[in-house]
Formats: sequence, structure tokens, C-alpha cells
Amino acid sequence: MTDLRPPPPLAMLAEGLTGLEFARLALGWPALARLPRGSGRPVIVCPGFSADDASTLALRRCLRALGHDARGWGLGRNLGAVPELIPRLADRVTALAEAARDRVALVGWSLGGYLAREVARERPHAVRRVVTLGSPIAGGPKYTQLAGLYRARGVDLDALEEVVARRARQRLHVPVTVLYSRLDGVVAWQACVDREEPLAENVEVRTTHFGFGFSPAVYRIVAERLARPDERAPRA
Repeated sequence: MTDLRPPPPLAMLAEGLTGLEFARLALGWPALARLPRGSGRPVIVCPGFSADDASTLALRRCLRALGHDARGWGLGRNLGAVPELIPRLADRVTALAEAARDRVALVGWSLGGYLAREVARERPHAVRRVVTLGSPIAGGPKYTQLAGLYRARGVDLDALEEVVARRARQRLHVPVTVLYSRLDGVVAWQACVDREEPLAENVEVRTTHFGFGFSPAVYRIVAERLARPDERAPRA
């Protein structure tokens, strides 16, 4: 994807608008009770890079109030060790699916969404649906504000992009809802859009990257998708 670049550094200034999402969430919290309800099925919410389960607490509280068995990922801080995190998360998802006797829905913010997709790719029998929030599904960190940091650490971003592309050649067998925002100052929005998966739908929202976890509009879409019957597979 040579036409892609990370968001310009000045785009990070827009992330200062994240505070507006907190205000909107506080004002709109009562209305969230009218969103489609779940039926106690398991959901794991995965945090973004450098974050932990505390970052997804508000979203999980909303989902639990709507009747979902929403849980954190339970793996501590997401430090970006993707090769180690995918099997660890996959094992947690499989164990929960076996305990609940039901497949697990995965909601992932930023890097957490990429990890959720890869777990669904490897363990489709344990996953019923994936929702990603501003997740770099193309290029790994190459098209994010972290690109410079990775290069400074000696990471070959072109090689890493090819690893991501090679994994993506194995098709997903569960429906995926991709949320992206042109206001995202951390991840190039084009890298968040899924143009390949037949079972993916792309939904544009207006929020900052850090606002994905607190946006009432995002909560509405997540709740609607999680409430869908398994047989409804959205398409792009």
C-alpha cells in the first residue's frame, strides 16, 4: 500500500477533541439503555497499544448493562508483542468459549482489534463476530504515528507489512465490522478499512482515535452488531 502514509504529526492535535467524547458519553448515557440488548453471550474487549483493561472499562460497563457477558482480555498491558499475544489471547478465547459453551464475540480497539482479527482467523470455531475500532489492519504499525518509534528500534516496517499481508491471505470465516474515522490522528484511516474480506463491513464514524472507546456513536454500532444473530453475516 505504497500510497499510504501515517497521519501527519499535526493530526495528533485533533486528538485533543477526545474530551468531547467523554462529555457526549456522560450526557448520552441514559439513551444507551435503549440500544439493542444481548442475551448473556460472552464478549471480550481488547485494549490498544500500551493500554490495559482499564481503558475499556466504560465500554464493557455499557455492554454488561445491555445484557452481554463483557469481559476484559485479562492479559495486562498491551505492549505490542503480537507474535506472543495472538496465541495467548486465542487460548483465553477458546477457554471462555468452552466454559460458556458458546462462541465469543471480540471487540478490539486499535492494536487490540488487529489481535482480535488474527485470533478469529486462527480459532474460527471459538469466535462468532469481531468488531474493530480504529485498528491498523493493513501494514502493522507502518501507517501509524508509531512508525518512527519502530524504525528507531531497528524494525523493518516493510518486512512487517508483508507478514501482515501474508497472514491476511487466509480468509476470515466470521463476520467483521470495521469502524474507522477520518479524524483519526494515530492510525491512517485508509489502513483501517477492510477491502478484502467478503465478511467485512466498513462503517465510518466521527471520532478521534482515543475517542473510539468513549463515543456514544461507536457504542451504538457495537451494540447493534453484537445483538445480531449469528447467521447474519454483514458484507462490505
